[in-house]
Amino acid sequence: MTARIDIPSSDMTAPTLDEIEEIARRTVAALPAAFRGRAQEVALRVADFASEEMLEEIGGEAFDLTGLYEGIPMTEKSAWDMPERPDTVWLFRRPILDEWAERGDATIGDLVAHVTVHEFAHHFGWSDDDIAAIDQWWR
Repeated sequence: MTARIDIPSSDMTAPTLDEIEEIARRTVAALPAAFRGRAQEVALRVADFASEEMLEEIGGEAFDLTGLYEGIPMTEKSAWDMPERPDTVWLFRRPILDEWAERGDATIGDLVAHVTVHEFAHHFGWSDDDIAAIDQWWR
């Protein structure tokens, strides 16, 4: 279960890219020890939106994509894999902010933590049950 993590502000000011990255890094640091070390080996990037190339590759819309895992899931990796780039978890600030505003029932810290855990779940090859054991978001 992830720890409750929030930005240090009490108002409704939208967090910066750096603040979202800090929330995500604290989320990774709060993962169970069995996953934390491997998660810290994955690059973590925050941008306002996914790049055009990312959106074309997955067939998505800019405001619909809050996060993306780029890489080969650990359950599918082999010694023969020659990755073109490091495994990376991307978080997209503007879509996250839109969801935060639309939901109205979650803190920005909880939402960023949820998206972060979800994207790392792709890295680990976790099932929906595995995700639910780590991230209690939907309960």
